[in-house]
Amino acid sequence: MTLVVCPLHELAGEIARSRPARVISLLNPNQATPDAPGDVSRLMLRFHDIAEPSPGLIAPDRAMVEALLAFGRAWTEPGPMVVHCWMGISRSPAAALALACAADPSRDEEEIALALRRASPTATPNPLIVALADDLLGRGGRLARAAALIGRGMEAAHGLAFQLPARISSR
Repeated sequence: MTLVVCPLHELAGEIARSRPARVISLLNPNQATPDAPGDVSRLMLRFHDIAEPSPGLIAPDRAMVEALLAFGRAWTEPGPMVVHCWMGISRSPAAALALACAADPSRDEEEIALALRRASPTATPNPLIVALADDLLGRGGRLARAAALIGRGMEAAHGLAFQLPARISSR
């Protein structure tokens, strides 16, 4: 099970390359819905990329992260899952981190976060998404601490596409 993470401008190319079974779009409320093949299961969540609630903005919330995790649990198809956001730096890496933790409950959070950092030097997982996932997955703060451990990624105009194993096959 492979997660493919990318910014919006690379979505069409990643869909053509990876032929995903599922696509998760994490976009601002006013962004246009990007195209995806009609036979691909899709989850669209719309919220601003903010680390805490702020007046006039839509923050990721518990219901959204529950929907994200439920979509991941339903992923039984052999194809990869593409997760994208506008820049591929914050929302989609946070979602990938949460999905990898959910897919392999015995896997160490720090191990997953370090794999994320190796795959993407620019990833800066959205801390609110991570904290909500940590709580929903019963990780006792370990997921949030692991994301804080890898810290802020390198400055970049946008992230580059990367892959993250959702599950280590030997477990």
